[in-house]
Amino acid sequence: MDDTEFDMRAAMAESLRGRAGAWALVEGFAAHWSKPLGPDDGFTGAELDAAEARLGLRLPVALREAYELFGRRADLTSNQDVLLTPDELFVMEGALVYREENQGCAHWGVLLEELDGEDPPTVVRPDLADKSQERWEPWEERFSIAAAVMALYEKVLEDDDLSLELDPEDEVFGELEALPPLGQDLRWFTGRGVLVMVMEGYAVGRARTEAELDAF
Repeated sequence: MDDTEFDMRAAMAESLRGRAGAWALVEGFAAHWSKPLGPDDGFTGAELDAAEARLGLRLPVALREAYELFGRRADLTSNQDVLLTPDELFVMEGALVYREENQGCAHWGVLLEELDGEDPPTVVRPDLADKSQERWEPWEERFSIAAAVMALYEKVLEDDDLSLELDPEDEVFGELEALPPLGQDLRWFTGRGVLVMVMEGYAVGRARTEAELDAF
């Protein structure tokens, strides 16, 4: 697929406008950087209905849409951290938990009081030695943004020959195009066939092909 077939900058900017833009970003990114989303890449409405019945609550529209669109795509949901399956969703300290850090060091969720919103804000809760200090803290302002960021984040961190760690101070960043800010404390850059994510002094790049990685 040629770079002109998917405008990452425009898609990221549009994702900030609403759910439709977020899902368009995920679909375009998946097709451009991996393989197109298919009908078997999401959970069924029946599976999500069963989760609601088990939990005794209604899932937000945006959460259902994300799960139905790409919830089964491990390359977009569970390379580093883990998107819980519908039958793994659980309530903890006043929030519905949908994602866990790979070593249990943090959980992401939606406050129960926000579940009636179609696209509610998300929260994160670090796992601390002093449990009395643990609190749900604001994360993304909309679930759809959190889900779209997750897809990009997890794909870039896929452990294969197309990803590599970088020095965030490297001069190569001056040769890349800075993309719109998307995600808590994340910065994104792109070059031909390469996407780079920078976070907290750590950077990782991913190419679509080995040839593009070699050229980068």
